[in-house]
Amino acid sequence: MAVPSAHEFHWQSLARLPSGRVYHTLSEVGGQMYMLGGCDAAGRPCPTLELYSPEVGCNLPPMPTPRAGAAVAVLGKQILVVGGVGEDQSPLKVVEMYNTEEGRWKKRSALREALMGVAVTVKDGRALAVGGMGADLLPRSVLQQYDLRKDVWAQLPPMPTPRYDATTHLLGNKIYVAGVWLKSEETVAMKTKRADFAAAFLRGRMIVAGGLGHEPSALDTVEAFHPQRKKWERLAPMSVPRCSASSIVIRDRLLVVGGVNQVPSSAHEILYVKEEEYL
Repeated sequence: MAVPSAHEFHWQSLARLPSGRVYHTLSEVGGQMYMLGGCDAAGRPCPTLELYSPEVGCNLPPMPTPRAGAAVAVLGKQILVVGGVGEDQSPLKVVEMYNTEEGRWKKRSALREALMGVAVTVKDGRALAVGGMGADLLPRSVLQQYDLRKDVWAQLPPMPTPRYDATTHLLGNKIYVAGVWLKSEETVAMKTKRADFAAAFLRGRMIVAGGLGHEPSALDTVEAFHPQRKKWERLAPMSVPRCSASSIVIRDRLLVVGGVNQVPSSAHEILYVKEEEYL
């Protein structure tokens, strides 16, 4: 399969966020991006909910519970918000749901234990919450399933390995959970060493953007892995260097939102292939 060349990828700056934000969560419903919570410049979790479509943003009814680092699942036209860190910097067990058609929040059944760093995926209309970290700062092996119709969480067999802030992928009837780095002789090193970067699979290429360099300082550099050539290639940089940015792919476009560079950033940029100019 032919993939776009490096020079075909372009960045475009969108309207900046009303204020700098980090550790917020992005979700997509109906081709529109919703931004939930996060921390402000003072490190306080926010209750904000904002909608971007795509250039114009608007404020929606705030979450009843301010939180940062929450997990989200889209169930139809509703956004389920799970766990995260509250105003007292402790994990949350509170679960809330926003109905995008009605514009209203509703409290749902809570988790059995307060957790942050939960990973969530959706299978057959049910949310599956994997792992997380409790108030004792230890990772968990729990697997919980949420039934929207009954508003109940069911405990499923736990994972063999406790994990926090893992990544989940649904493939058929199996959930793959990844949460460690493994040394492999077959890997190809990126051109720039980086941590805490945004990453996504876009148009057949793995993209990494920004992150924290070895100085340490925030990076604006961007790279794409070419699967046929088996090498990383430099793309045009972001206009604003940052790490800890949130990202999401919507309609084959990568949006990189917020992050931090000494202070939380309000930058909002989109990466697209030139032949499909976004705006």
